[in-house]
Amino acid sequence: MADKSPDAKSPAKVVDRWWVETTPKQRPKVVRPAGPAGTSFFTVAHDFEQGRALDHLTDNNLRLLQQASPPDGGWEYVQLAETTYPQRELDRLKQLIALPGYARGLIVDSGRTIRVLVTGTPIGERLLELALGEAPSFDCWVDGDWVREELFDDVNAALKAFRKYLVDYLSPAGIAHSRTISARA
Repeated sequence: MADKSPDAKSPAKVVDRWWVETTPKQRPKVVRPAGPAGTSFFTVAHDFEQGRALDHLTDNNLRLLQQASPPDGGWEYVQLAETTYPQRELDRLKQLIALPGYARGLIVDSGRTIRVLVTGTPIGERLLELALGEAPSFDCWVDGDWVREELFDDVNAALKAFRKYLVDYLSPAGIAHSRTISARA
């Protein structure tokens, strides 16, 4: 005879488990009205062209560099917002990057974020951009073509890589090396 004590374990059937649904359930279709925020977003994003936006950003960077006209080996500063990045951090940034004589830089202050634009001579032929905010990133343009993008986990990693990219993309040796590679292709 089987043990009928309350402690006896017997296989339970799925139908005995009230929390398991055994019949297929169909979800009712919900029609959500378009909210004002969603409508605004899609109205703004309608016909958005990523390539054109990229060109405008590059053109804006070039315009800012040409207007500021930083000296070889030196920095200029442009403030685009009412609030500013702390001066102590700007000075530290300039020291950490330490522009070589063949580079010229512009710090674009947008209040909470900083963009570092560095080019050589002629201005804009080779353009390096380091965006320092919540998600640091690097972009590089050579002769108007976007050739590199990189995202970083933190500002220190971005600054370390940027110092290397200054040499790779703007030094006379780096330019000569890239032209040699381009000629082979």
